Amino acid sequence: MIWAGLAGIAAWLAGCILAAVAVAEPVAYARFLVDGQTKVGVVRGDRVLEIEGDLFGDHKLGDTFHYLVDVQLLAPVAPAKVFAVGLNYRSHAGMSGARKPEIFYKSPTSVTGPGAPIPYPEDASSLHYEGEMVVVIGKGGRFIAEADALDHVFGVTAGNDVSERGWQGSDLQWWRAKGADGFGPIGPYLVRGLDPGKLMLETRLNGETVQREETSGMLHDTAAIISHISRHVTLSPGGVIFTGTPGSTRSMRPGDVVEVDLQGVGVLTNTVKRERP
Repeated sequence: MIWAGLAGIAAWLAGCILAAVAVAEPVAYARFLVDGQTKVGVVRGDRVLEIEGDLFGDHKLGDTFHYLVDVQLLAPVAPAKVFAVGLNYRSHAGMSGARKPEIFYKSPTSVTGPGAPIPYPEDASSLHYEGEMVVVIGKGGRFIAEADALDHVFGVTAGNDVSERGWQGSDLQWWRAKGADGFGPIGPYLVRGLDPGKLMLETRLNGETVQREETSGMLHDTAAIISHISRHVTLSPGGVIFTGTPGSTRSMRPGDVVEVDLQGVGVLTNTVKRERP
């Protein structure tokens, strides 16, 4: 009887451990267009299952699913606020780096999704890629302590902080150099349950690896960035933060294909296309 009781307890504990592991597994969310309607769902294999409710609040899996090949993937979120961090990898900033997170805004209309063209404006002269990890806020707030900051993260996705270096050097602000329409592709999925400080980030230009570094190389980690921004601006669910690019960048031309591959998230692919009025 005693051994039977112990065996039962052991089985119960094993079940609890397995359940905990299952809950801890990353979950990939997609925002997509199907039959003219925008939906959000959980990606499982070659399918996406629609969710019911608020992605950043109470939601559950519904009964409707679609094959990924039959839907158009969109940016995983449609943010009202888009922040970005400059000079956040020593390999990009140089040995000095920045003593605090250097924050700038990108416009919400800069955000596009996987497969969307990266516009090459008529008056552009030096359009560069910047592969980045993008953090998506799940719980908003102000004056967020660094120790609590990761509790405000819903998940991460891949992003490309497209930058027009000519405009960046000549304009007083970066409103068009980094915030022009289409200059902020993100995707393909929003993944919850990954450690944002331990993900390999790789950028490829026409198949050639041009950037590769783990996010542990950031000078200011995700928690520090969130805490710093929230001292001055209220963070809201669905807001995104581009966390900086590693290494060096170079110019792109119309027809170039850029891939940003973030470990655990997938590959964000966009093609540069000449923009005409």
